Amino acid sequence: MTQALSDERRQLLGRRIRWFVAATISYNVIEAAVALTEGARVSSTALIGFGLDSVIEVSSAAAVAWQFAGRDPEAREKPALRIIALSFFGLAAYVTVEAVRSFLGVGEARHSTIGIVLAATSLGIMPVLSYAQRRAGRELGSLSAVADSKQTLLCTYLSAVLLVGLVLNSLFGWSWADPIAALVIAGIAVREGVHAWNGDACCAPPPPGSAAKSASSCECCDD
Repeated sequence: MTQALSDERRQLLGRRIRWFVAATISYNVIEAAVALTEGARVSSTALIGFGLDSVIEVSSAAAVAWQFAGRDPEAREKPALRIIALSFFGLAAYVTVEAVRSFLGVGEARHSTIGIVLAATSLGIMPVLSYAQRRAGRELGSLSAVADSKQTLLCTYLSAVLLVGLVLNSLFGWSWADPIAALVIAGIAVREGVHAWNGDACCAPPPPGSAAKSASSCECCDD
């Protein structure tokens, strides 16, 4: 049975989540600006998609920030989850369309050192932010905070895919590797969107007074 949190502990966790959300938003604004600008310069649909993913992540983080800015965060839980879910679905739709366009030969990306550095940087930063927010969200019992941490974790996967795609394209000219990996990311985004829409945000403990859900029924409980 989950031990009830004191008011002081809940307030501390709420402040931590707001800080993690602010850090995520700030980094993603910079990431989006760099990715979109560089993607347009080198005609890289992968980089442009990565930049738009950052925009979607900002909307997800903003939803959690809005939730915890109120006096009763639990009352705003469901709308925040809906916004996060729609962000996942929007990302999946865009990545799928761009992957198909790449397969059809629309545009040919050029080498991008800036893109490679950006992807490598995000690959190092995003897992840390995701892990910290997920731990705080689980302890507090906030489904939306955990769902948003999964959005940040998805950026880690996308960063890895982008990095591999850009490096392969730069070294061997394998432009087909990027859209294949992008379709895998789209599938992951749909899966996480469904979890967020249903309120099944990766094993977040239930709020006090609600029926506990068995951890064995969750599919993503690993820290």
